[in-house]
Amino acid sequence: MPIKIKKKDKESTAALLRRFTRLVQKSGVLIEARKNQFYRKRKSRRQLREGARRREIILKEREVLLKAGLVEEGQPIPKERIRRMQQEGKL
Repeated sequence: MPIKIKKKDKESTAALLRRFTRLVQKSGVLIEARKNQFYRKRKSRRQLREGARRREIILKEREVLLKAGLVEEGQPIPKERIRRMQQEGKL
């Protein structure tokens, strides 16, 4: 969807440019262009499922740690804990 702007009566070019940049930022055109700048290979169905399973396990582990008081809200899970989970085969 192209962005169109017409200059209003007695509007300076600086104001027009500000209005245009604001519209471009709100539309998300630049973000989408940056995403599509490089080709990214699609993940297979198996990879998507494994990623979802991994996220689910980590979220459950976070809840356990929060209830136990070992981690505060907004604090990441300790990396040692994640490594241990990988070694045990949970992830």
